[in-house]
Amino acid sequence: MAKAIGNGAASVSSSALAGLAWRKSSYSGSMGNCVEVARLSTGDVAVRNSRDPHGAALVYTKAEIAAFLAGAKDGEFDDLAV
Repeated sequence: MAKAIGNGAASVSSSALAGLAWRKSSYSGSMGNCVEVARLSTGDVAVRNSRDPHGAALVYTKAEIAAFLAGAKDGEFDDLAV
């Protein structure tokens, strides 16, 4: 199902992700400028580009998502949105 990428995330085809409940931020624009997330039955989290919902997604562990969200909340990635 998954193909490992580097040390962490795995790439998963869209066919393997059918039936997931995808969510995106309420801050997302109407132009589809966002990512979507969905929890897998394993507890891992899939992340995909909302402009390509039939494309592959990256899958992260709960610990990886928690670390990213903590950094985002602390402003560590604010420079990427400028």
